[in-house]
Amino acid sequence: RGLLLQMLGGVHKRTREGMRLRGDINVCVVGDPGTAKSQFLKYVAGFLPRAVFTSGKASSAAGLTASVVKDDETGEFTIEAGALMLADHGVCCIDEFDKMDIVDQVAIHEAMEQQTISIAKAGIHATLNARCSILAAANPVGGRYDRRLTLRQNVAMSAPIMSRFDLFFVVLDDASETSDYNTARHIVSVHQLRDAAVTPPFGPAALRRFVRFARAIQPTLREDSARLLWQSYRNLRQDDAGTGRSAYRITVRQLESLIRLSEALARAHCADIITPDHVREAVRLLRRSIVHVEMDDIEVQADAEDAMDATSALEADEPEPTRAINIKRDDFERIRAMLAMHLHEASTRSEDDEGVRREDLVEWYLSQREDALADEEAFAREDQHARMVIKYMSTVEGCVIAL
Repeated sequence: RGLLLQMLGGVHKRTREGMRLRGDINVCVVGDPGTAKSQFLKYVAGFLPRAVFTSGKASSAAGLTASVVKDDETGEFTIEAGALMLADHGVCCIDEFDKMDIVDQVAIHEAMEQQTISIAKAGIHATLNARCSILAAANPVGGRYDRRLTLRQNVAMSAPIMSRFDLFFVVLDDASETSDYNTARHIVSVHQLRDAAVTPPFGPAALRRFVRFARAIQPTLREDSARLLWQSYRNLRQDDAGTGRSAYRITVRQLESLIRLSEALARAHCADIITPDHVREAVRLLRRSIVHVEMDDIEVQADAEDAMDATSALEADEPEPTRAINIKRDDFERIRAMLAMHLHEASTRSEDDEGVRREDLVEWYLSQREDALADEEAFAREDQHARMVIKYMSTVEGCVIAL
C-alpha cells in the first residue's frame, strides 16, 4: 500500500512567493535479511517508465547528485547528472541505504526536501532539479531487527535523514508455521511453474494506465478533512511528547506527510475531494510505520468506556481514569491470534456475515483462558487486555471492522 501511494504521489504546489512544496513521497523499507527488500525496489524500478536503481554502498555523493568534470576536447567544465537528476519526475531506488557514508547521506538532504541540487564548483554555480521520490532499503545494525530497541537504534541513519522519509516500513522475519509454509510453497511454485505460478488480476500495462490516470487528478481538501488533519497532528505531537522511546520527534514534516498521503489516497480512489476517511487512513499508516513499530510493548489509549468495561468485572463503584494501557508483545500476539482465529471461524460458519458482537468475542476468549486465570484480578486484567486488543485491531491495524 505504501509503494502504491508513493507511485501515485501527492500534489505539487507553488506559493505566491515562488516557493515549491513537494508532493513526492519518500519511503524507507527496513527489515531482516532475506525479506525481499531488494525485490520491492527492483519491481518499482522496472514498473515505472522513469526510475533509477542504484546501490548506496557503490554510490558516492557525486554519483547520486551531480558532478563537475572537465571535457577532454574543449577543456571546459561540464555538469554530469547523477541518479537523482536522472530520476526527475520519477523514483530513485537506493538499495543498501544504511551502508552509505554519513558524508554521502548529508549530500542528499537538499534533494530529499527542497528537490533541488546546488553546485558551486570550478566557477559553475547552478541549481538543478531533482523532483523525484526516494525508495530506500536498509538493513538493521546488528543484522537482525531488535524489537527491544528503537527504530533509530536499529538503523544507522541520522535524525535529519529519518525525518525526511514520509513512511518507514519494518519487515520482520518471524518464525510462523503458516507464513513459512505459504512462503515456501510460493517459492517452489515459482521455480516449478515460472510465470504460470502467479495469476494477478491486472497486468503491468493496466496498472501503468491506472497510475498515469490517477496522477492527473488534483484532489483538494474539504473543511472537515482539514480540521481532522489539525487534530491528528496535535494528537501525534502530544503522544510524542509523552514518551521518550520515539524514533524521532514528530515535526511539521510529518504534518506535510499526512497531507501528501491523504492526496495519494484520494488519487488511488480517483476522487477529486479528500474525505475524512482518506485522512484517517493516512494517520493510521503514519502511526503504524513511525510511532508504533519500534515499541517493544503495545500501548493502547483507554477511554472512559473501556475503563468502565475493565472495572465492571471487579464491581468497582467508579471507573478508572483514562490512561494508556501497556500490553506485553507476547501477550498481545497471543490474544490477537486467538481473536482472529475465532473471527475467521465465525465468518466461515455464518451465511449472513453479521459478524460477532464484541461482548460475545470477549466472553469466548475468557472461556478459553479460564484455566490460566487464578483469581478475579487476573480475570479483570485479561478482560481489559482483550478489549484493548480488539480496539487496537480496529483503530490502528484496521484488520477488524467495528459496526
